[in-house]
Amino acid sequence: MADFKRRTLQLSSGKQIKLFGNSMAIGKSLELGEGYRPNILACNDGFSESNSSASVYNPFRLTREELIELADYNIQLWMDLKKNIYKYGMDSPMIFEMELPSQNKSTKPWPKKNGSEMDVSLKMDDKL
Repeated sequence: MADFKRRTLQLSSGKQIKLFGNSMAIGKSLELGEGYRPNILACNDGFSESNSSASVYNPFRLTREELIELADYNIQLWMDLKKNIYKYGMDSPMIFEMELPSQNKSTKPWPKKNGSEMDVSLKMDDKL
């Protein structure tokens, strides 16, 4: 199983990926990148002038339910990426959730999410 230590993602295959930050992110299009700016929820380690001890940095004042909804949304994106990799393989741009530029009308669009975005609030209520 993958592990993350000292800004290095270590995979079970032995491959190591050096990162600039301390986290990875997935976007709505299922593209992956580094998410190195903890500006939604983070640990304020007490190095600022006003805080002498560690505390939670939550500038949007997200509630427990909102954080769980955010987690469910990101988990669903990762699951969608995994499903698309199994379905289309690693070499197909079809693994990403985007549309092809309109070159001709007979071209099939890229896979899109069915209906609107996943309603994580319904799933969250089932788990509480």
